[in-house]
Amino acid sequence: MTEVNAIEKSPSMVKNLIELTKPRLSVVVVFSSIAGYFLGADDYDWKVILMLIVGGYFLVGSSNVFNQIIEKDLDALMKRTQNRPLPTGRISVSAALMYGFMMALSGIYILYLINFATAFFGALSIVLYALVYTPLKTRTPLCVFVGAFPGAIPYMLGWVAASGSFGIEPGTLFMLQFFWQFPHFWAIGWMLKDDYKAGGFKMLPTGDADKGTAVQIILYTIWTIAISLIPAFGITGSLYMTWISAVLVGALGLWFLYYAIKLFKERTNQVARKLMLVSVSYITLIQIIYVVDKFLR
Repeated sequence: MTEVNAIEKSPSMVKNLIELTKPRLSVVVVFSSIAGYFLGADDYDWKVILMLIVGGYFLVGSSNVFNQIIEKDLDALMKRTQNRPLPTGRISVSAALMYGFMMALSGIYILYLINFATAFFGALSIVLYALVYTPLKTRTPLCVFVGAFPGAIPYMLGWVAASGSFGIEPGTLFMLQFFWQFPHFWAIGWMLKDDYKAGGFKMLPTGDADKGTAVQIILYTIWTIAISLIPAFGITGSLYMTWISAVLVGALGLWFLYYAIKLFKERTNQVARKLMLVSVSYITLIQIIYVVDKFLR
């Protein structure tokens, strides 16, 4: 009777496979790709949008699967991750590996149907995330710098899907999301520092949740805000933003910076968590403002 109850309470295989892809994170990443597409496209092809959604989710999902395969034993040491499918044995490593490769190859092929550049950058993001960033997490705080490259690709990937080429416009989108990731991930590293320490991860720039880390969070937040306003000056090609939108973007930046400074002053996990949530809201709202601004001009 106990075994039957255990089976009934255990997640289904489908739920386990979905969990491996980190669906909430994957959806956020795909959203940024779609925002980039609407910014870069003159005519909107819903077939391309669908392929970008499906192919993008497969690529992000496969990167998360490979990440969890590599970190399976370390995930078992942390409270936040010890109940994932791989540490608990609900899915075997071999099954997860096959699942990851199937999604990766399918995702690359779907993006290739859009154009070669989109497939290339998509494949590059998997390699950088799984084979470079993930192994570095237990070796050096520079892992966040390396991880910011694949993390910044999705936003500009949408523009590349729309245009078929890389230029100053997707480059600006890339830089915005690149610099944003530092305060975002350091806020996460701050509030989860004990968990990360148990797993042997080195996520904070100074190695600890201290004043030095807080200063770097402020500096990278300022860089992020500065880059977010560049399109208002008409120097980023067809990526342009009106001054009305620039005021809104600037106001969001001050909101972001306020919590970065607050973390410097108080240095608590509660403020770090608030900063993390604000950072997610910030980048999402920035992407929405950019797109709405284009449609209203």
